[in-house]
Amino acid sequence: MENMRQSEVVVSGVSGEQIAKSLDRDAAETVKRIPGVTIMNDRYVVIRGMNQRYNTVMLNDALTPSTEPDAKAFSFDILPTSVIDRIMIYKNGSPELPGEFGGGVIKIYTRNVVDEDKTSISFSSSYRSGTTFRNFNTYNGSKTDFLGFDNGYRAIPKSFPDNLNSVNQEQRSVLGRDLPNSWAPELVSAIPDMRLSFGVNRRLDIGSVRLSNVSAVSYSNTRTNTVGTRDTYLSFIPELGRSERQFSFNDEVSAHNVRLGVIHNWTARLSNNHKLEFRNLFNQLGSSEVLRREGIDFSNANQEQLNYSLRYESRTIYSGQLQGTHDLNDEKSTLTWTGGYAYTNRNEPDYRRFRTFRDAGSAGPYEMTYKFTPSLNDAGRFYSELDENTVMANTQFEHRFSTADSAAEHAPKVRVGLYAERKHRNYDSRYFSYIPANIGSFDNSILFQPYDQVFAPENINSQTGWRVEEDANPQNNYEAQSNLLAGYVGGVTPLTGALSVSGGVRVEYNEQELRSVNLDGSRLNRSNPVLSVLPAANFTYTFNPRSMLRAGASISVNRPEFRELAPAPYYDFINLLEVTGNPNLETATIYNGDLRYEFYPNPTEILSLGVFYKYFNKPIETVFQNTSGANSITFDNARQAYSYGLEAEVRKSLLGLTASPLVDNLSLVLNAALVQSRVQLDEKYDNQSTDRPMMGQSPYVVNTGLYYQDDARQLQFSMLYNVIGTRIFAVGSNLRPTVYELPRNVIDFSVTKAFGQNLELKAGIQDILNQKTRLIQDSNDDAKITGIDESFREFRKGRYATMGATYKF
Repeated sequence: MENMRQSEVVVSGVSGEQIAKSLDRDAAETVKRIPGVTIMNDRYVVIRGMNQRYNTVMLNDALTPSTEPDAKAFSFDILPTSVIDRIMIYKNGSPELPGEFGGGVIKIYTRNVVDEDKTSISFSSSYRSGTTFRNFNTYNGSKTDFLGFDNGYRAIPKSFPDNLNSVNQEQRSVLGRDLPNSWAPELVSAIPDMRLSFGVNRRLDIGSVRLSNVSAVSYSNTRTNTVGTRDTYLSFIPELGRSERQFSFNDEVSAHNVRLGVIHNWTARLSNNHKLEFRNLFNQLGSSEVLRREGIDFSNANQEQLNYSLRYESRTIYSGQLQGTHDLNDEKSTLTWTGGYAYTNRNEPDYRRFRTFRDAGSAGPYEMTYKFTPSLNDAGRFYSELDENTVMANTQFEHRFSTADSAAEHAPKVRVGLYAERKHRNYDSRYFSYIPANIGSFDNSILFQPYDQVFAPENINSQTGWRVEEDANPQNNYEAQSNLLAGYVGGVTPLTGALSVSGGVRVEYNEQELRSVNLDGSRLNRSNPVLSVLPAANFTYTFNPRSMLRAGASISVNRPEFRELAPAPYYDFINLLEVTGNPNLETATIYNGDLRYEFYPNPTEILSLGVFYKYFNKPIETVFQNTSGANSITFDNARQAYSYGLEAEVRKSLLGLTASPLVDNLSLVLNAALVQSRVQLDEKYDNQSTDRPMMGQSPYVVNTGLYYQDDARQLQFSMLYNVIGTRIFAVGSNLRPTVYELPRNVIDFSVTKAFGQNLELKAGIQDILNQKTRLIQDSNDDAKITGIDESFREFRKGRYATMGATYKF
């Protein structure tokens, strides 16, 4: 709270103390408690209606790498709450903040301060309705899956050449038999989820140097089985008031997730004026997923289909920084510097997909579907791996013209700083399909065999069986790098006794380079150097020590992500979409304005009300390519867009309102946002809406929390509520209506009871209402959801009950 009050820009946040009062397990669950923030796909942050590509994430003051190959996004679910000290979201620009943002700059700080020597052990177990002790689809994986990575079991066999098509058909048959015959999912009973953590805090004095260490290891092993419907349609028939049906499927998605996290932070206080910090964060995440899709193809004589995909993904993320802070010149000057390294790996080995069919009403076996050329969705195996390395360095010098103490919060200051970053990415992908080796002599009975036999080694031969063929698209791989150099000068100065101004200018030079191959085999080399001058100004008018008015204006940018530039295709089997990049994307420019009133009744309470406006020049949007199947999307610069809204936040203790001791121990947290936005595409996209809200933008967001804390009884509980307004889930085209995600009310309850100084028990239930997630298509294209519109996808995740214990000593 004090960081928010003393900030020079508009900022919102959540503290470690508030996080501890909830059942939130990772940063994705925590940030949605912040005003104007929502979460998409359980991991990506949307701020003020702007999706993940418009938000910049910093971990301990260093920019984080993107964790996804297909989007500019940081996956917040990789950070367990046990390692988080605080999360701050800066919603307007300032010279010392990165110049690339639209929604906000999210700063996550991990724990590194030690008050006392302490060791803690935590264990919890969870039950999810609809999953735990129910049938669960899985398959045989590697022996290291329980640690979050594949040990090479799913890797392309070492016998495979760089291009399988470079060898003859007989050799391909021999090589194809080296691929594991792992196509048949199996049913097991899902056991309860499990989470473990072990933490150590230590202080050590060596002469005049005080060393502090915060180390923690966390492990989770969880399962989610989601059952729901998925429907697609052809054209809308106004006379009948409905759409012609295309597919109607029942989807069952069984996901088994493992996460291993390590934090290891050191602080060395050399003296009162000099401090060194060494921070390390490592996360290993593995996800094994089986999709079972059963239903009817109405466009093909009501053909019955049974389709499967078996997928595994591992993500490795390391972030390390060495930082120094030095107070100089009688504590009137401060020099800080940071050197950092980050590594991201995303491995998706052996993503298997196949489809089977049979005639409507038939009781016979299903027949395997195949194509005569390599296909991303029929009888195929897909492999991809992404490696990204980032090195960075920054330094800042701040001089205060009078000592910055509590009586002179806005004393004149001047800051100058530099930031340098080099990011390099390699992305490689290959996919193979099973194709009849000789259509004239192919044994069609193979198509009706069980899944664990249809692609068995004996069925891979050059006469009566399959051959394995590799896609020859030269665009499957790309290499990219980005060089960023920034410098800034800024400061703070009082204009009157009540009014102060901060700001300055930041200059960023960025060069993005992409190297790939065009479809015709020619080299694709793309280099786009851009120099950006980014001014910012923030004003604070202090009515009294407890209330103030803030106003700010700034210019920022939004650069294309590597994946948005690269032409490499990726097929999303669950959503039936093919994604490709656009090498001709340009950097977008954003003009930001904020105005907010803040009132702090006491150090733990706040009441705030604010408005904001943003204008985008050439924003980057996801658009449909005009193809016959309407299932290909890419990225392009829209003409312009704007977003504006209202935000409010209340954190209030009920102490003293009544004579009841129960009420005295209660506190209320309420935050809400109202947001409107529009984006205008170029007329060349007349196959879809060219004037619509921004994708992922909710017109309203409401978060409330009621907290009870009785220190004498060592008892606390919380009741939390969250709802977001209807938002665009997928932008439509002339062949596919826009799909909207409808509001869903979420209520969580948790209770914590401590016993003495050592033992703490915690229990709770999340998503008590267990309402459906409903994705509805705008069938009649009137830009609103009514009774005439039709279901695209519906499912429930299930209530989630947890009980756990923490022992400290």
